[in-house]
Amino acid sequence: METRLFHDNYYRLLDAFALGRVRHMIVTMPPQHGKSHGASVLLPAYILGLDPDRRIAIASYSASLASRFNRRVQRLIESPEYAAMFPQTTIKGAAKSSKDTASYIRTSDHVEIVGHEGELFSVGREGPLTGNRVDTFIIDDLYKDAMEANSPVVRDNCREWYTSVVRTRMHNDSTELIVNTRWHDEDLIGVISEVEEVRTLERWSDLDDWPPEVWLHLNLEALKNSPPTQIDPRAPGEPLWPERHSRKLLLRKRALDPLQFECMYQGNPSPAQGLLYGEGIATYDEPPARVVARNNYTDTADMGDDYLCSVCYQVGADGLAYVTDVVYTPEPMEVTETLVSEMLARTDTRLARVESNNGGRGFARAVERLSPGVAVEWFHQSDNKEARILSNSATVTHRIRMPADWARRWPAFHDHLSTYRRLYRANRLHDAADVLTGIVECEFADTRRRMFRMR
Repeated sequence: METRLFHDNYYRLLDAFALGRVRHMIVTMPPQHGKSHGASVLLPAYILGLDPDRRIAIASYSASLASRFNRRVQRLIESPEYAAMFPQTTIKGAAKSSKDTASYIRTSDHVEIVGHEGELFSVGREGPLTGNRVDTFIIDDLYKDAMEANSPVVRDNCREWYTSVVRTRMHNDSTELIVNTRWHDEDLIGVISEVEEVRTLERWSDLDDWPPEVWLHLNLEALKNSPPTQIDPRAPGEPLWPERHSRKLLLRKRALDPLQFECMYQGNPSPAQGLLYGEGIATYDEPPARVVARNNYTDTADMGDDYLCSVCYQVGADGLAYVTDVVYTPEPMEVTETLVSEMLARTDTRLARVESNNGGRGFARAVERLSPGVAVEWFHQSDNKEARILSNSATVTHRIRMPADWARRWPAFHDHLSTYRRLYRANRLHDAADVLTGIVECEFADTRRRMFRMR
């Protein structure tokens, strides 16, 4: 789509929202395509110009980001161009105002319109809005990144905040706009879509009689995949903003992480390929020519039918981790202590890391006693398991290699990984995926996880 047409259509839709033709609207768009500037800066300034008695709230994942939007709106209202267009809308300290403004509020989080009831609030996710009536609520990216969106705790907190704070500040005539990059199918947009009617806008004429209780959803894909419409007439495969994000660049991004690209850039958090590791983890026939480390990562069984998963691997000079041996079993610790110790010996492992959660510390001490010459470290893993597994899945497929016959050598381990679903709750066991995640966190994270020996 030509840049001008893309932005013209986006702003035309925001104009329909500002004029009240649409009461509830969702816009999903790739990162760095100008959605925040339009929705969280230009739109609130425009609405306050049209109606200086309007009370608007802007929310984002952090209070500082929401405040930044607020300050930009204030600077826009102070501009000579805005004053010429909307002379009735002024704020404290503006040069054009001839009224006494001493009693009016103007901070980075809250500004009042002089001589009117209008206000602009900004709030971070889960922040309070006690006693404040809101006529228009703009929610701009409640999730900072994949780690947050993949965390069930963060998602639950967002849902609770939306229902207990956002919705309770709104009234019959209030309007809502959600602009978001999709990270997860159970984000706020997913929650709303489960319980309220959400329709896709395809023709401008649909706005003439859009039901006030129905959400309008516009999803602008980075690379056009859905059928062309009047709103988005691009041909299949055409980029949304080629001058800034070319097809070549987008294809490179998709190659690095197809699942994340489908979420962030295509607005489709439930991609066709439901397996987390896509077509599977790559294999190797020969070990690395130059080995820089021989390590192990172990997650002891939590309870019930959980598996102990212990993986030995070599880190090559090529920046890959080559799995050399695995113990994957539901046997109790008195059995697995010996199995793991024997594996450490035959693989010449030098460092073994053991999660100390759920009895792991005692297991690590036993393995250390049975494995002289092996440095055994144990640590408490406090980060959310679901968020860690989902956020590191691409690194696992890119950095870990299995022996060519791993399906025969470790059938349960192979089956659980090759059938592991992206929808976390669809999996009964997470042990194998959790250990591969721990390996890439330890070896390949930008800031390597610090392991603390608990004595």
